[in-house]
Formats: sequence, structure tokens, C-alpha cells
Amino acid sequence: METLRSKGVQFVEEIDEIPSGAIAVFSAHGVSRKVVENSEKRGLEAIDATCPLVSKVHKEGQRYAKRGFEVILIGHKNHPEVEGTMGQIDGRVHLVSDISDVDTLNVKNPDKLAFVTQTTLSVDDTKNVIETLRRRFPKIIGPNVKDICYATQNRQNAVRELAQQVEMILVVGSRNSSNTNRLHEVALDAGVPSYLVESPETIDFSWLKGIRVVGITAGASAPDELVKDVIDRLRAYSHVNVSTMQGIIENVKFALPVVLRDAKTVH
Repeated sequence: METLRSKGVQFVEEIDEIPSGAIAVFSAHGVSRKVVENSEKRGLEAIDATCPLVSKVHKEGQRYAKRGFEVILIGHKNHPEVEGTMGQIDGRVHLVSDISDVDTLNVKNPDKLAFVTQTTLSVDDTKNVIETLRRRFPKIIGPNVKDICYATQNRQNAVRELAQQVEMILVVGSRNSSNTNRLHEVALDAGVPSYLVESPETIDFSWLKGIRVVGITAGASAPDELVKDVIDRLRAYSHVNVSTMQGIIENVKFALPVVLRDAKTVH
């Protein structure tokens, strides 16, 4: 975000904050229909940068709602993606974050329920909630778990493997990032000291006393440049040899938003 700000990008919470004549960009987390409608009312040129996996969840939820199903969204309250998804689906959407939320669900027709999930939760994160939903509502339907962001599950699996090879793990990313915090939890659950690092300057060299092998991972939205800066910060403490752990090769590629593809073709 700081890199984008240095290039003149402004971050806003509401469409009303966007100056006239500026281009509106909808974040990868997705936005509600109200945001899209308000953008259109103001006549703003808009670029929809919603992640295709998130858009897929929106469409699935909309299809369930049109078929008369009450929709249950598995996700974290106040997360931008969750707010956007709930604002894209007609009718009431029930938000559940853990098993206890399932126990208190009050639905109109238990035989007409469907669920979708926040994409930045892993299969492991949602497994128990989905199982609990199916026990309480045997006729509930939902999408294939492949709809969950592959990068989230892959990173968590990698951290578990990494924990067996290192003495400490640094997780690079923002403290308000759902998947970054989960990586930190996974590392701690694996029995390895772990610290969440938002910037190289936040590294405390006292953490490194007696540590010979440090593992580094990063949240999904942490840029590669930030990871390199963290490594450089470690070099200021001691000599560093860097090796990359073998893992699942991610070769999924998403196309640019249509507006940008058209512009690229013209130029």
C-alpha cells in the first residue's frame, strides 16, 4: 500500500471519498453491490480487480439465493471479503466463524440451506465448521473445497513442513491479514517460536540469540520485495545463506480485468 501511495494512489473506504474524474479500483477482496451501484451513479470509471476466486464465491451464493436457499457464509466478521460477499447475495446471509456459531444458527428451513466460504481460509480452517453444519443440517449443500484459495492451504502446509527444519519462523505480512495471522498460528502450533513481521524494522535481534536456522514465510498479499528486505535485515545481524524450500508449484494465472486488457490491446 505504501508503494502504491508513493505513486499517487489514494485509499478510500467509501465511494463518496473518491474525487470527481478519478478512477475507482475495487480491491481483490471484492465489494458489495451497493459500492458498485454508487460508483455507477457518480459516473466513475471503475476497474474491478476482485480476485476471480472471490467472484466465483459471489456467483455461487447468488445462484443458491435465486433457488430459494438461505446462504451461510463461513468467514471472519468484519473481514473486507466477507463484507463484500454478504453485500453481493440477495436475502439474508448467516455468518459463522466457528463451531459455536453453528449451534446458535436460527434458520427458516433447515432443508433449504447452502454454504459458501471466505476464500482466504484453508481447507483445514473450514473443515470442522463444515462437518458441524452437515451434522446439524444433513441436507445442506455447498461448493467443492477447491474453491478455497489454493495459496492459503499450500502456505499452511509449507509452514508445517518448514517447522521441522528450522528453529524459528518469521511470518511477513500485516497484522490485520486473516491468512497471515493463521500462518503465525500454524507455526506456533507446530512448536516453533514464531513472530509476525510487518516490516524489516520490526525485527528484534534479541529473537535471534542462539538461533542458527530461521524460516521465512509470508501472507498472500505480502510483496516479494518486502520478503527480500526482511532477509537483508537479517544480514545486518549475521551472515546469511538463503535456500528455498521445495513445495507445490502454483501455476494458476488470472487474466487482467477486462478494462485493462482492452487498454493494453489499444496501446
